[in-house]
Amino acid sequence: MVEELLADDPAIFLVEVWIKPTNNIRVMLDADAGLPIERCVSINRRLYKRMEEAGLYPDGNFSLEVSSPGLDEPLKLYRQYVKNTGRDIEVLLISGDLLEGALTAVAEDAIEVAETRGKNKKKEVIAHHIPFSDIKSTKIKIKF
Repeated sequence: MVEELLADDPAIFLVEVWIKPTNNIRVMLDADAGLPIERCVSINRRLYKRMEEAGLYPDGNFSLEVSSPGLDEPLKLYRQYVKNTGRDIEVLLISGDLLEGALTAVAEDAIEVAETRGKNKKKEVIAHHIPFSDIKSTKIKIKF
């Protein structure tokens, strides 16, 4: 149902759907150029109506939340990595190592991260090629 609703706007894509045993449904969407809250509200209303019409929960015993991932949510899809190219990220590797740096490139099977070490004259940038298979999670690093 979600994919059908998104068919008219290819810039928006489905990240994840969670359905809890208490019939709480959470739909996570993202977009190539950001997803305004008004768009989430519109999709929520249309999806809720379709779910009611389909009789998925005959007693109406469900709740629906449609939102976009916050900055604290890990990147899950290739398309999210592409969208965030150029931003600072924190990559937790399966080995347990943590790497911070700028996401400089995204390929089908790996990402490139530029890690900056040292300051001033001792400053050096180290390029890391990280296969997706080595990544446990990746989060956007927030700078203030």
